[in-house]
Amino acid sequence: SDAKAVARYVEGPPRMVPGYVSLQQMVRILLEERAPEDARILIVGAGGGLETKVFAEAQPAWHFDGVDPSAATPDLARDTLGPLASRASLHHGLIDIAPDGPFDGATCILTLHFLDRQERLRTMKETHKRLKPGAPFVVAHFSFPQDDASRDLWLSRYAAFATASGIEPTQAQKARTGIRESLPILS
Repeated sequence: SDAKAVARYVEGPPRMVPGYVSLQQMVRILLEERAPEDARILIVGAGGGLETKVFAEAQPAWHFDGVDPSAATPDLARDTLGPLASRASLHHGLIDIAPDGPFDGATCILTLHFLDRQERLRTMKETHKRLKPGAPFVVAHFSFPQDDASRDLWLSRYAAFATASGIEPTQAQKARTGIRESLPILS
């Protein structure tokens, strides 16, 4: 809930996640394959509104419901969306507070790795039951091998990419340590 940390969130993913911008574009393409022109899309882990903005700019008739557990991110997402915010309803909380739908598609990008195994499964089930039959549900999350040597290698790569993208080396190492100690990563 630190306002500065939330604001940095909008800047962070493109600098800390390899292929982040391309990932958003591919998710949009996957949704477009089956979502109608006037689709209603559920975004689980809406965060600072980055993916919502990408989708809204490309699809002017789509509407969005976003959920995020951080109390500060709905306001940040509204700021990120600017005039596009009128097409988005942003909710503070977990999947339980999302409208029942039915939705024409859903996304969960770089969110599940923050949840333990049981909550991941529950979140996916709750999202699925809010979808129209055959609607796409596009998921991407952080995952790598969990044996000590592989984990250290992948976390070193993560920190190296962040540093190469302009993140201060001390911040990159702090993020690496935070992931190692806090996130329930699955392989």
